[in-house]
Amino acid sequence: MSAPTPASPQPLLIDVRSAQEFATIALVGAVHVPLAELAMRIRGLAPDPATPIQLYCASGGRSAMACDLLRRLGYQNVHNAGGLYAAAAQLQREIR
Repeated sequence: MSAPTPASPQPLLIDVRSAQEFATIALVGAVHVPLAELAMRIRGLAPDPATPIQLYCASGGRSAMACDLLRRLGYQNVHNAGGLYAAAAQLQREIR
């Protein structure tokens, strides 16, 4: 009998919208890091560049820029979940 395979780690979910947008509505479990602060704060949130990261914003534009930025910083497992509602559906997350 083989050992059970470990579950995949939950991806780090990052909301790159403004503080006001995040305070109004966000996905449950999301960490708020505005796009302008992402480069400064990412190493504290995900020291391992192999960490799975899902990013979202209002429409997908800022999260696409965030993905590009993280890839330039050496992160290999980043994904644009798009806008808030698309991300909620794709990631099966509740909205608070």
